Amino acid sequence: MNPARDIVLLLTHGGDYYTVDRVAQELSRRGACPLRVNTESFPAELELTTALGRMGEEVVLRMATGELRGEEVRAVWARRMALPRLDEALEPSWRDGCMRESLAAFDGFLEGLEALGCRFINPLVAGQSANNKPRQLRLARALGLEVPRTLVTNDAARVRSFYEQLEGRMVAKMLTPLSQSMEGGLPFVYTSAVGPEDLEALDGLRHSPMVFQERIDKRRELRVVVVGGRCFTGAIDASRSVAGQVDWRRARPDECNWEPGKLPAEVAVRLERLVAELGLVYGAVDLIVTPEGRHVFLEVNPGGEWGMLEHELGLPIAAALAEALLDEGGAPRYPTRESAWPSSS
Repeated sequence: MNPARDIVLLLTHGGDYYTVDRVAQELSRRGACPLRVNTESFPAELELTTALGRMGEEVVLRMATGELRGEEVRAVWARRMALPRLDEALEPSWRDGCMRESLAAFDGFLEGLEALGCRFINPLVAGQSANNKPRQLRLARALGLEVPRTLVTNDAARVRSFYEQLEGRMVAKMLTPLSQSMEGGLPFVYTSAVGPEDLEALDGLRHSPMVFQERIDKRRELRVVVVGGRCFTGAIDASRSVAGQVDWRRARPDECNWEPGKLPAEVAVRLERLVAELGLVYGAVDLIVTPEGRHVFLEVNPGGEWGMLEHELGLPIAAALAEALLDEGGAPRYPTRESAWPSSS
């Protein structure tokens, strides 16, 4: 390894522990130097500089422990991106402007690192584009995966008609990954069942569209973590949980446990192709296994959670991420299409 470029940045927030610590350990075992950056500390505690001149580009991160230059960074894991922590005393209008400028400057800093040849998980542009749920579903279907009937709309009449088509078996979810785990400071929105009473309260669609989907009968749910063309699968049965029947994340810890999951070879290949086609190195895929044994694709999250699969099942996901971060070859197994930026859930 080149000693002049052995630092791997781990971008997260102050409330994130197990997963980022595990990846740091695996990177250290491989001779790299992991450096954690709590992103909410910018701009109050971190100083970022991006400079472009006749001689090229300069990217610098200054912390309490010293200065880091872009040329020293080998790779970046954009694990969790928290909003800047700004002074509460700022006037609201000034605060909003500071927030926008801080986010734009941080984006520019990351793009500068990528321009210097740093490997990203996930590539900046690809991660953002991959959050497009209709695009995910179209691509998944084109690759031969089964997907639920889906409606994205702010038209209340279309929602009521869709509800009738589905004979009342419908769920609602957000179009973008508004949720963030590990206490990242953003609201968490769950997938919810839609009932007759909800059809009379659709005025909010005037302000924001939503995703409505066919509710699929489930025997169990799978979370499949795809890293560098490898699948790691965990299974959960939340049917005994009243709160978790629609979304397993709402179940209490004592109501259901993660178990090793099995994935048919043809489904695994299609998921690997899907993640690669989206331009991603990492993706957390959610599937439903129906009582008949069909595998139905729900979504892929470019920043989805995986700590429970390693902690409870011993799946070596941190090691796979470390290997992917240090892989200078870096080409996905399948050709990719042009895409656009990352996000989390």
